[in-house]
Amino acid sequence: MKAIVIHQYGDSSEFKHVEISMPKPTSNQVLVKVAATSINPIDTKIRKGIVPNAFQPNFPMILHSDFSGEVVEVGENVSHFEVGDLVFGLNVFSGTLTDYFLIEESFIAKAPKNLPIQEAASLPLTSITAWEALFDRGNLKQGDHILIHGGTGGVGHVSIQLAKAFGAIVTTTVSSNEKADLVKKLGVDHVINYKEETVEDYVNRLTNGQGFDLVFDTVGQKNLDKSFLAVKPQGTVLAIAARSTHDLTLLHNKSLSLHVIFIMLTQKTKEGRMEHSAILNKISSLVEEGKLKPLINPKSFTFNQVKEAHDYFENNEVQFGKVLIENK
Repeated sequence: MKAIVIHQYGDSSEFKHVEISMPKPTSNQVLVKVAATSINPIDTKIRKGIVPNAFQPNFPMILHSDFSGEVVEVGENVSHFEVGDLVFGLNVFSGTLTDYFLIEESFIAKAPKNLPIQEAASLPLTSITAWEALFDRGNLKQGDHILIHGGTGGVGHVSIQLAKAFGAIVTTTVSSNEKADLVKKLGVDHVINYKEETVEDYVNRLTNGQGFDLVFDTVGQKNLDKSFLAVKPQGTVLAIAARSTHDLTLLHNKSLSLHVIFIMLTQKTKEGRMEHSAILNKISSLVEEGKLKPLINPKSFTFNQVKEAHDYFENNEVQFGKVLIENK
């Protein structure tokens, strides 16, 4: 079978197509035939070697963690899946840029029945991140007013729909009128064009100057400081991009809570991977109920175009949503 590997850290030219042996499931493992994967920022960071080594296998390395596909063989102790089941999930430690891979049955979930199987690959990392941020760390409640930065991004667009599904008031930031129209279709209550309105202006306009109950910052860098400004005193800021330096004076003066979400850390334990599978089962149900739909970038790629896909992603050519890489 074919796999796409890198033999050292570097740019997208490091990707090489190789032939590897077909694995055989044992015990509680299933063999998954990959239909698609999708690109997340962590994938390019791992490729370039700028994330902790604890999350990286040895070279040659197969990248990507998101996947969707079909169960084609099961181990003798597998009880929840059978051949032909369509599944999705995360495979962090052995990678998904490959025709087939093995994974324990407790780490995957059945894909939504009303979604093309390739599109299901857009959901695992973004939806688990959004769920962990909003509910496990942010304790989002019905009626809370949350500001989500980056509404058309991977985590942002999922977070909007999850927050609305659970009764929150949702405001989001975008960079254009076209993106404003897009997030309105996702059900947001208020839209901010951050190029046209200051933090003080939109806090006054939308919260009477009080600040938002929660702010979910999917952007990071200088935007995290804006999140500290936008949240109410004793409020909560959630962040997924916090590899940066900040003055925490405002955090102190407003008695804020800051939660950083990095699900690769949770993935290091069996219990964490099982919890992520449980979240994906909830996500699958929400998709089937029509409460969640992934935004798919108009341009997709195949496994033969992995280099071009990474270049497209890193050159900020993504219009919105998730970029799929299909195994065909």
